[in-house]
Amino acid sequence: MPILLKQKTEKQQQSATIKQKNQTNTQYIKHCNPTHYYNIHVFCLLNSFSSSEEQKSPLFAIGKFEKYHELFLLTILNLVTMSKKEEKICFLTRSNLWRVPLCAAAFSLLPSGYSYTWGTNSLLMPDASVESMQQQRPIKGIVVDENGEPVIGATVRLSGSSTGTITDMDGRFEINVAKGEELEISYIGYTTQTVKIGNSGSIQVTLREATEVLNEVVVTGFGMSQKKATLTGAVSSVKSSDIERSAAVTASGALVGKIAGLNTRQQSGAPGSTTALQIRNMGTPLFVIDGVVSDEGQFNNMDFNDIESISILKDASAALYGLRAANGVVVVTTKKGARNTKNTVSINAYYGWQKNSKFVDPANVKDYVHAYATAETFSGRTGGDRRYSKEEYDKWMAGADPQYQGWDWGDYIWVTAPQFYINTNFSGGTDKANYYVAISHINQDATVRNYGSFRRTNAQMSIEMNVNERLKVGATVNGRIEDRRHPGVPGTDDYWLPRFATLKNQPTKRPYANDNPNYPQKVSDQPETNFAILNYNTSGKVSDVWRVIQLNATAEYEILKGLKFKGLVGYYYAYNELDNQEYTFNLYAYDPGTDSYYVTDAMTNPYRERNREKVEDQIGNFQLNYDRKFGKHSITAVASFEASQRKRPKMWIHSTPVSNAMDLIRLKEIVEFNDDGDRTEARMGYLGRINYNYADKYLVELIGRWDGSWKFRPGHRWGFFPSASIGWRISEENFWKENKIGQIISNLKLRGSYGEVGDDNVADYAAFDFLSGYTYNNGGAVLDGNWIVGSATRGLPNQVLSWMTAKILDVGVDMGFLNNRLNLQVDYFRRLREGISESRYDVLIPNETGIDLPKENLRSDMHKGFDASINYTDNYNDFHYSVGANMTYSRFYDWEQYKPRFSNSWDEYRNSIWHRMGYINWGYEAVGRFESWEQIATYPIDNDRKGNRTVVPGDIMYKDQNNDGVINGLDERPIGYRVDSTPTINFGINLSAAWKGFDLAMDWTGSGMTSWIQRYETARPFQNDGNNPSEVLKDAWHLSDPFDPNSELIPGKYPMLRLNSDETSAYDTSTFWMHNVKYIKLRNLEFGYTLPQAWLNHTGISNLRVYISGTNLLTISNLKGIMDPECASDNGLDYPPMRVINIGVNLKF
Repeated sequence: MPILLKQKTEKQQQSATIKQKNQTNTQYIKHCNPTHYYNIHVFCLLNSFSSSEEQKSPLFAIGKFEKYHELFLLTILNLVTMSKKEEKICFLTRSNLWRVPLCAAAFSLLPSGYSYTWGTNSLLMPDASVESMQQQRPIKGIVVDENGEPVIGATVRLSGSSTGTITDMDGRFEINVAKGEELEISYIGYTTQTVKIGNSGSIQVTLREATEVLNEVVVTGFGMSQKKATLTGAVSSVKSSDIERSAAVTASGALVGKIAGLNTRQQSGAPGSTTALQIRNMGTPLFVIDGVVSDEGQFNNMDFNDIESISILKDASAALYGLRAANGVVVVTTKKGARNTKNTVSINAYYGWQKNSKFVDPANVKDYVHAYATAETFSGRTGGDRRYSKEEYDKWMAGADPQYQGWDWGDYIWVTAPQFYINTNFSGGTDKANYYVAISHINQDATVRNYGSFRRTNAQMSIEMNVNERLKVGATVNGRIEDRRHPGVPGTDDYWLPRFATLKNQPTKRPYANDNPNYPQKVSDQPETNFAILNYNTSGKVSDVWRVIQLNATAEYEILKGLKFKGLVGYYYAYNELDNQEYTFNLYAYDPGTDSYYVTDAMTNPYRERNREKVEDQIGNFQLNYDRKFGKHSITAVASFEASQRKRPKMWIHSTPVSNAMDLIRLKEIVEFNDDGDRTEARMGYLGRINYNYADKYLVELIGRWDGSWKFRPGHRWGFFPSASIGWRISEENFWKENKIGQIISNLKLRGSYGEVGDDNVADYAAFDFLSGYTYNNGGAVLDGNWIVGSATRGLPNQVLSWMTAKILDVGVDMGFLNNRLNLQVDYFRRLREGISESRYDVLIPNETGIDLPKENLRSDMHKGFDASINYTDNYNDFHYSVGANMTYSRFYDWEQYKPRFSNSWDEYRNSIWHRMGYINWGYEAVGRFESWEQIATYPIDNDRKGNRTVVPGDIMYKDQNNDGVINGLDERPIGYRVDSTPTINFGINLSAAWKGFDLAMDWTGSGMTSWIQRYETARPFQNDGNNPSEVLKDAWHLSDPFDPNSELIPGKYPMLRLNSDETSAYDTSTFWMHNVKYIKLRNLEFGYTLPQAWLNHTGISNLRVYISGTNLLTISNLKGIMDPECASDNGLDYPPMRVINIGVNLKF
């Protein structure tokens, strides 16, 4: 009995020891980075059953695998930590894991004379000679990834030998190396780095993600993702590391120049303004955020530092979202943390200064007065009819008297303004759960002096967890508060007046009467253009606030092996409070005789409005997802149902305030009140998708989507939108691999797709237009002294209009060279959009009825072109660099119309749109300039349609296309390109480099084949009796003596200086004023430095990076001296994009 008890006690102790070590190793695994965990180098101890003393030395090996089962790793770690053979046998037999060591048993057959040295991090180190050992010295180092996180289990090997070690839990290693030798540091998923050893006793190595892009996973929708190698559609993606390299205020601004096929234009730099996105110039795309269909506003006001990746669906692959996806889809995946990672706190912050990149430069007072005096003389004004006499002219030129020194309205209105941003996020995970929490705030002031600002606070929370082996659940909550404030100035666009005032106000007018800041004066024929009154104290205030919250819940349940049920439910709520109150104000003049001020103008009818609007979305997406491999065959199938509902109740009040100090609204003050109701929208769809691939060589994808929209009448609400795509990875064929060309072109894939995508956003059609009836609150009348609200007939009900359908063809090739360090992607595309609304002209309704014929799906248009991208990534030692470029060519065509008819050949030439390029501008072809009065007198062509009566030297000569001797509409021809800020050619260039903690990145963007017509303030002198850009007045034909009409004429770039009231043909639309805009812009430039880890060892900081960045620092354009090339207004008064310089810091704990 005592012997039995003793044996039992020993077994219990052994069992307890094993249990304790098992728990210790489990904790080790749980805290591993998941990337490191799944790729870890596993040590296998094989001497447990050896009898010889030599074989009892700790023989082990390292294998490189992509994935390991946790149980296998537990087994190995327990074996490593057990010192007694009995413990190992007990562990293996009791846990039925005795088979595990056999996987490496073959290593025990190695020759007995082949010995190894064991160390803390040793790796198969043959015995070195005494001589070489004397030359070597210990080198310590640390290996980190691009985020500064330690890389656990990285292999550190002496080049050309098997001598090496691996990094520990902190990414550290120690190895004996001789001076001048090189170390190779490698890790699965990262590019191998080579470091030459110098005099230093310590090194830090940063591993970059491998250039192998084929295994990247591209998210195409909720519950749907594919490896890039097996994609058959035209899908481009960008990762968080590229998105974060921007100082843009909105998410769209972070994508500029980074994706082929994506047109990005920022037409306004006003606080909080967005960058317009178009995929292949096809219009505003659909936005999908974490599986939830969203709108442009929701996307733009995300904090892009919370975005993990963005995928752009450019072709028929957008059929996944059939409904409203005809313009392509932007799929956004937010950050959610990662499994088996330690808790991390990150802080990203910057402070910066912004100013206008390029805005019109108004002429100064001397140039303005000189030009105006010249124009008055040329127009024949004399004596008291003149604005500036010779005596006054001389005073303005001298500028000695303060009253004759003028005013620089551009300098008075526009300033340098600050902006700042901070983001703090927390992330981490265990083997069963992961989380991400972030809060951020951005503040952007207007570059209009003391005028307004945009403030936004974002919060993001996400958690995912495994309830058990089959069930996984997740939840995401994100919210934001957007706050826009500025003075309540007259007009609908409160940023228009400061821009307009820059040129509207004459530089001879000062803002205050007698320069007394208490008495603003009238400076133009529009009293509100005096910027001195455009402030919170004088003109009023506007507050526009949105409060938004989005709640998503997801679940994933594995029914059978390979078969999963996935579900998503979402709720979105937004509330808008808009309060606008204008103040009454007076404008004054000064009487020097009485030293008093008197009122000359007054604002007596101020405007007040209140808008209360809600947006409430409910969405559900449920799918069955099947994913299995059978040998070389792989099948993925998705069956999904999606439904959404949106309500947008809105109430709006317009009143006249009784006092500037009274912001309450009383019944008697109400001018107008509208309640728009819920404005409910509802959509529903069914999706089926099948992907098949054989040996990752032959790829097929089939998609079918059946969608319904509430807009159309029953019987026309549903549409079926199918697509198909195929791919062939030629580089996976044996004949390719065995050929020498396979060593050069390491990846080659051909692919093609064709499909139909729906769009219920039909022009000239509103929901329920299929119903007859009346429209309430349409006009009214006074009957018996009472106001009676009127109603109007809705017209003929539209019983035939339904979906527009986009038929999309895409043919592409993906190529990789030099082991995929160089990658090229090229796509040809064509989109034919059918079902555009148009009326029949051959069915007439009498005008007396007061109704029009309903629209039908009768017209079509087309986009076609190509996009391409190329990228080269490599490294030399610890110098890593990447060079990329992308380009898109997309041309728009009007295609077919309903029964085209024309009265003659000219009518057909001028007005046909059949298979013709769209957005045509008609104008004259400029062929020269009139140089003298003599040339005008003998010129045989009637250039102004008035016998050249209004033509003067410097005017533009137009080509007589039909040789009839007169310039008129029959001489107009297509000129230029599209002028609505949609260039036919867009391109981007991306450069990045990193070396020893320093990093540099820049993004260039540009465009071509787009036009801008120079008109109004930017072309004609004294437009609206105001000022002009400096060059328009300085570089124009003019008299050498501004008071002598017979003085010599001085040539210039622009036509003769004349008063705005003079008749002239010089400003007719022509190639002279049509600029074919070409530009390249340095959109982003960032230079940073990451402090060495050794400097941070005792600070608690794991990573610290400081940087300086700039936006729109350099623009090279043929629109020199006028405006920013991204702006589109022909008067040049768009709010320009900002030039920004930021100083920032990235911290990790």
